[in-house]
Amino acid sequence: MNGSLVGAALRAASARASLPVLGSAKPQVRASDAARLEARQRQGPREPLRRSLLAWTAAAAVLTGCERRSTCPDGWCGTAVSAGAEPDVLLPPVSQIDVGAWLGDLLFSKLADLGSAPTTVGDQGFEPRLAERWAWEDSITLRFSLNPRAHWHDGTPVTARDVVFSFDVYRDPAVNSGARPLLGRIASVTAADSHAVVVRFSQPYPEAFYDAVYHVRVLPAHWLDTVPRARLAQHPFGRHPVGSGPFRFVRWEAGQQVELAGDSSYFLGRPGLRRVIWRVVPSMATLVTQLAAGETDIGFVLGAPELIQQLRGVASLRLWPYAINAYGYIGFNFRDPANPARAHPLFGSAEVRRALSMAVDRRSVVSAVLGEVGDVPEGPLTRGSWIWSDSLRALPFDTAGARHILDRLGFRPGPDGIRRRAGRRLEFELLVPVTSGLRRSSAVIVQEQLKRVGVAVRISELDISTVMARARAGRFDAAYLSWVQDPSPRALEQEWTTRGIGASNYQHYSNPAFDRLVQQATLEFDRDRARALWQQAVALINQDAPAIWMYVPGALVAVHQRFQDVALRPDLWMAWLWKWRVNPDALLPRDLAVVP
Repeated sequence: MNGSLVGAALRAASARASLPVLGSAKPQVRASDAARLEARQRQGPREPLRRSLLAWTAAAAVLTGCERRSTCPDGWCGTAVSAGAEPDVLLPPVSQIDVGAWLGDLLFSKLADLGSAPTTVGDQGFEPRLAERWAWEDSITLRFSLNPRAHWHDGTPVTARDVVFSFDVYRDPAVNSGARPLLGRIASVTAADSHAVVVRFSQPYPEAFYDAVYHVRVLPAHWLDTVPRARLAQHPFGRHPVGSGPFRFVRWEAGQQVELAGDSSYFLGRPGLRRVIWRVVPSMATLVTQLAAGETDIGFVLGAPELIQQLRGVASLRLWPYAINAYGYIGFNFRDPANPARAHPLFGSAEVRRALSMAVDRRSVVSAVLGEVGDVPEGPLTRGSWIWSDSLRALPFDTAGARHILDRLGFRPGPDGIRRRAGRRLEFELLVPVTSGLRRSSAVIVQEQLKRVGVAVRISELDISTVMARARAGRFDAAYLSWVQDPSPRALEQEWTTRGIGASNYQHYSNPAFDRLVQQATLEFDRDRARALWQQAVALINQDAPAIWMYVPGALVAVHQRFQDVALRPDLWMAWLWKWRVNPDALLPRDLAVVP
């Protein structure tokens, strides 16, 4: 998924329109009546919440600042405050940035999920979620049995109808979910009965089970089945969701914070934390300042050495190094923003793209903005991928070669040093998320490096939602994005194959030879042959230069010392947050607050 804080990168929407009322047998929601939906959800599950007089007394004391309790009044306390960019929407199939995905994983459940030793081949090591068990009926038929205790946060049971509906949503071109390219080998999803789902694949392949469970968060059909698919991203449900995960939605204060509450009746066991708050902050520097001051409990901190160093001296924090499988890149639009039916006047040319890539000294950029905590990618992957090889090489830094290409293409330096051809300046706009200090700093260096070979870059710093909206609509020349890869190398299929156009392939990059290599690698059961095919695909895309592969960030997760049972899953650091708890002897006032 694209990241807004990893940087933050990827998901969007257009203008709001009047939306239909959901069916009469369902909760009644109009687009103009989001407040009613929020009020309904604040009630939580239909099972009444029982709080003792002591709990209310303690909470009142906390809220008025008159008293601080050192013990948990009713045996279930703990608030985790984290911070970062604001999510775009809390509806997984249409979320376009990493924060939306992180919070979405706390609100919504999958059929099964990765365990402590993530593997994407076969079904060993996966942990039950909505499905309590599964079995292969033959090489292409998989049957899931749902947990009968699973329920939505409004109290409605989760059924096979919800699962079938969710796969249909994720695979619908009108929705254009980023996961859609990865679900193409699923031939059908049907309900055998109210608690049994049968998934059939078009052919056997190594990651069939992974595809069936990892990419799809199950959605409540009784809330969404009458919503036009093309309007899902704008529907009020995305800001007032009803899920089946360990946490339920409480409120979203725009530009301020999102609050979640532990679901006391969660079918896999009550979460260790009673409340999660995600604060919206303008930058990574602000997040670090809040962590150091004790205002925030948990922080995912990328890159900047000075920020990481600032946290090393904070006694209240534990720092967990985190090898995030992500890379930042400057992606070129292959289509003309003014007329998508035409090739981009500059970036439709592979030679122009190669020249620009060769003109950027990526190693000096990484050294300047990341120091020793960053790496230079040799393609759209990281060293953490099992397909990595030291033999992979992106285009080299070669300013003489870049100038030679541009000269040969007829771009001649003008009086101001900027090249021109047929009276047109060699100039383009680069979109950069304003919340990413890493990309903002490195964009300025790239701007100066390209100027030296006669290329003018106009940097447009915009909020991440605007960047992603323009990227998805194709209204850009180049965009400085980042991509958080799934554990499988098929993230390349998601973002860089023709199948991904309209979803996560914002650049409209398309090469049939690349597509074929990815297809062959995906179907290959022999790991060595699969690795060789993947590496051929990477070598090919490096020559096509659809992007400048800029950096691989170092990262750490800072966690307040009072949290216990802390564990970070390698592919998604917040995935096990629901298992964390607060030491009862180290409670802070915010740990005792009453949850609506």
